[in-house]
Amino acid sequence: MFLLIVGCSVVTFLPRVVPLVLLSRIALPEPLLRWLSHIPIAVMAALVGQELIHVEGGFKLSEHMDLAAGILTFLVAVKTRNLLWTVVIGCIFAMVLRLLVNG
Repeated sequence: MFLLIVGCSVVTFLPRVVPLVLLSRIALPEPLLRWLSHIPIAVMAALVGQELIHVEGGFKLSEHMDLAAGILTFLVAVKTRNLLWTVVIGCIFAMVLRLLVNG
């Protein structure tokens, strides 16, 4: 069991550390750095968008409270530009909308 845990740790650790170590020693061109700066945003948008817009068997707003909360949260993010407030208010939106629909 111990060897399994060590093996899984190595497999998880290496793909994260090796690129970091190698790329920290190389000066990357500015256009590449600008392009790489958009990747976390694109990945998050793809993950969140897929969850929010998943429709199965027709669209009923009462079954898609996450989408409504996501839209409201997006508006908060645009207005405040503050990650903490966006997350906190987004959680509150999701909770209140679920309580209103299911409660």
